This record gives sequence, structure tokens and C-alpha cells, in this order.
Amino acid sequence: MKGNIDERALQLALYITEHRATVRSAAGAFGVSKSTVHMEVTKQNG
Repeated sequence: MKGNIDERALQLALYITEHRATVRSAAGAFGVSKSTVHMEVTKQNG
């Protein structure tokens, strides 16, 4: 999962909300670890 971190976070967040997905299932769908999903969607800009 490469690309802009903001775009990746947005894609993950949309997937999680639209599919009512868990971190584990989102990680599987995107082919990344649970830690990566958590880090991407909780990272704050600044």
C-alpha cells in the first residue's frame, strides 16, 4: 500500500465506515498489517 499517507488514511477510513469493518478485516482487504491500519487512521497531522 504505497502513496500519499493522507490518501491511504482516507481510503482506509472510508472502507472501515462503509463496510462497518474491523481493523483486522480492513487490514486483510488492503493487504497490510493491523498495526499499519491503526497507525494510518489515528495519525494526526501537525
